[in-house]
Amino acid sequence: MTVGHDDPIGDDLDGLPPWRLWLAGAAAVAAAALLVGLVLLVSASNRDRDADLTRERQSYDTVIIARALDAGMARAEAALGRFVISGDRDTGVIYYREWQRAGRLLARLKHLTAANPDQAARVSELSALYRTRSGELAAPALRATYRQGWTALSMFNDAGNAPSIARINALLDRVAEEERGMLAARAQTSARSGERANTLAWLLSLLGLLLAVGAAGLAWAVIHAIGQGRLSDRAARFAADRAGLLEQAVADRTRELRETNAALRDEAETRAGAEAQLRQAQKMEAVGQLTGGIAHDFNNMLAVVVGGLDLAKRRLALNPQDAGRHIDNAMEGANRAAALTRRLLAFARAQPLLPELIAPATLIAGMSDLMDRTLGERIRVETQLAGSSWRIWCDPGQLENGILNLAVNARDAMDGEGRLTITIGDVTLRDGEVGEISGGDYVRIAVTDDGCGMTPEVMERVFEPFFTTKPTGKGTGLGLSQVFGFARQSDGEVAIASALGAGTTISIYLPRGHAGDAPPPDDSAAPPAQAKEASAVILVVEDDARVRAATMEALAELGHAPLGASGGIEALEMLDARRDIRLILTDVVMPEMTGPELISRAAPLYPHVGVLYVTGYAGEAADGGKLAGCDVLRKPFTIAALDRATATVLAVGSSPPIARA
Repeated sequence: MTVGHDDPIGDDLDGLPPWRLWLAGAAAVAAAALLVGLVLLVSASNRDRDADLTRERQSYDTVIIARALDAGMARAEAALGRFVISGDRDTGVIYYREWQRAGRLLARLKHLTAANPDQAARVSELSALYRTRSGELAAPALRATYRQGWTALSMFNDAGNAPSIARINALLDRVAEEERGMLAARAQTSARSGERANTLAWLLSLLGLLLAVGAAGLAWAVIHAIGQGRLSDRAARFAADRAGLLEQAVADRTRELRETNAALRDEAETRAGAEAQLRQAQKMEAVGQLTGGIAHDFNNMLAVVVGGLDLAKRRLALNPQDAGRHIDNAMEGANRAAALTRRLLAFARAQPLLPELIAPATLIAGMSDLMDRTLGERIRVETQLAGSSWRIWCDPGQLENGILNLAVNARDAMDGEGRLTITIGDVTLRDGEVGEISGGDYVRIAVTDDGCGMTPEVMERVFEPFFTTKPTGKGTGLGLSQVFGFARQSDGEVAIASALGAGTTISIYLPRGHAGDAPPPDDSAAPPAQAKEASAVILVVEDDARVRAATMEALAELGHAPLGASGGIEALEMLDARRDIRLILTDVVMPEMTGPELISRAAPLYPHVGVLYVTGYAGEAADGGKLAGCDVLRKPFTIAALDRATATVLAVGSSPPIARA
């Protein structure tokens, strides 16, 4: 600013003694330095308060996540318990979702405690226990998925008594307790930081007031120092504005963090909902494919049955021979439907197996004629049977059917011409080496072709029911799924190796059997050479009235005297009233009392009465192990099959069904 004679302020400044100017300048500099120092202290105090708030929030989040992890694992185990009891796959999905959510919470807890060595060590131990607990719960979940209810329940009970539960709870309590202690300390530190910031702000305000008072005091002594006072006031206002801006910035940042956290929570919920919808859509797609395939094949078979019976009814009076042909066609359609049902039950592992101790090499060698007739002359079948000396414990009919299915698939993959190799070998596996089976001795039956091979996408779906790459009408898509179900039901596994243009090898692994696995021979079970018994009183126990009536009519047609009972209680009453009953022909799955439960109560009281189980689906009432050694007639059956089965049991006479059931 230029000072002239018309500027009185400049004239006054020129007239002041030099020491006063120096004193005023020194006072202004000291005041400015004090002001800047206070501003810096306020800024540092605000940063310390923000850091203390962040640490306090971290401890709070750690306590919340630890409790959420505890609750999540408890909800997952509760859902698994319901899944094991009910077998409802939706409940199993809830268990899987809750357990995965607990894993994500554990990862978040690990991130929050990474800076604290003691807490990090506890969370690392929690991670190891979480993986251990996952393994303990996976076994009952897998058994429940395959509807092995009692086994799954027993495994779940064992998992509920595992020592990992108490250790997990102790670690979570320790983590939460430690963080609560740090939370209290950090809350006190944060409060002290806030008090210090408020004190500095008060001092800053007091300094402004002192500056104002000093400026007023200097006005009477140094009028020309007003300009300097104005500069000081301007600096004080600037500092105050800056402090206000800092506080506003802190508030804005805090609000942004809250909004970001809310957005992250919304995004997580949206993603979880989308994942749930995707899983539901995939499940419904699989169910739709399964039901569509079943409906398509059954409609074709029912069309043959209904059409054949309708034509036979129309021509029965005029042309009995032609009517008989149509009845034969209807029977063929019904037999195909029964075969499809057996394949579905084998895939679902719900068809009871009738295992025997067999030599697989002998069984496959005996299938040579069947293979030649089925595959045709253009398929060269080579067998390598010398590599196996072990025997296996399985259902021979199901094994033959599975090998034949693999051979037919191989023939189609080679377009009807090529080389098919069947190899048997004894192998010893480690845990997890092949699929989900445990380590031990197994017999490997491998079917290899030099056909077109499979893509990785096809290999992922090859065991799905009704999935097929064959043209329409050339396959049901149940062959490999039946092999898969049979192997799993026999405590074995199926492995597949394939590449486009390099052929395919499908291996069935079945556990080695020992002589002690088979039931002891029953000398009384060998029927003497005698004529078929002309007539016998047979008790038919069947909850379906139509099936019971049809079975009784068939027995009457065979010359027997049938009695009917709708359930186990009624059957026991009839056994008590009629001492002439020679045979109990009972269904397996019935309400209130299953067939094996009925026999377990009747056999000690009536040891002279024979037992013949009739079943189309054993379900949880009797698995293959419980029906091993029993006389079983599978639904649907013909009168001839019923005649053979009843004649066999009646010829044997009294037998110990409890030991066999």
